[in-house]
Amino acid sequence: MTHAMLKGSNVPLEAGTVRAVLRWSAGPGAPDVDASALLLGTDGRVRSDADFVFYNQPRHPSGKVWRLGKKRVTEGLTDTVQTNVSGVEADVGRVLLVASADGMPFSRVDDLRILLYDADVPDGDPLAYFDIVPETGEETAMICGELYRRGASWKFRALGEGYANGLEGLASDFGISVEDPPGGDAESSGPREQQGAPAEAGPDFSRPLPAEEPTAPAMPVPPTTPGYGYPPAAPATPVAPGGYGYPQPAAAQRVPAHASAYGYPQPVGEQEFRMPPMGPQFLSR
Repeated sequence: MTHAMLKGSNVPLEAGTVRAVLRWSAGPGAPDVDASALLLGTDGRVRSDADFVFYNQPRHPSGKVWRLGKKRVTEGLTDTVQTNVSGVEADVGRVLLVASADGMPFSRVDDLRILLYDADVPDGDPLAYFDIVPETGEETAMICGELYRRGASWKFRALGEGYANGLEGLASDFGISVEDPPGGDAESSGPREQQGAPAEAGPDFSRPLPAEEPTAPAMPVPPTTPGYGYPPAAPATPVAPGGYGYPQPAAAQRVPAHASAYGYPQPVGEQEFRMPPMGPQFLSR
């Protein structure tokens, strides 16, 4: 039997492994949504940053809580977190199931719902579901619900609590050391460690980027070689041709009248042209 839950209600869980499926409708202008989980100790806070399972840390070190990734289904898009509640460490009392929107408020997300399944029953009906409605519409992160211990068993409570400062604000409220932004002022954000102790970097909330295409190496330019035994000519200075909007050169180079065609120079001085002496083969007999 599937339980349709209201905010604040709870339902007992008999499953050893619970699959929590976050589902929403895709559409124009809708942000991407991510599912996350926080493992809380008896004091209501994480024991370390490793207790935060999200897109850049998809599996808990214990191996009992992990993300399964996103899928497209008939009803829309899904992102899933699975928890082996029967194997969670004894000092973990609650597992928060969280949704976060990528840079946009949840007022832009339609039909947001969390569904709980018994992961050991293939193709089984949901154990329960809860339709999540933001209170103000400005929330960018939502606690959808929580898995919590009650004696030797586990239950699920529907919450629907929102945060306007995103996944970072939600995580820091439960003891996650949020990584300082590059170039940020450490004093303005408050000390995270005692004076003199090195501060550890918190989780990286930046979304993973695709690898860039490798740039093809430039082809080497072969050296200029003289052709047919002639030495290479000195590089000529280009001159913009006149006409068609180009300015005329400052001074036109005058070509000497005695310059011959084909680029061969004439003798330096004026010389009288004479026929060479004829040999005996040209003499008349």
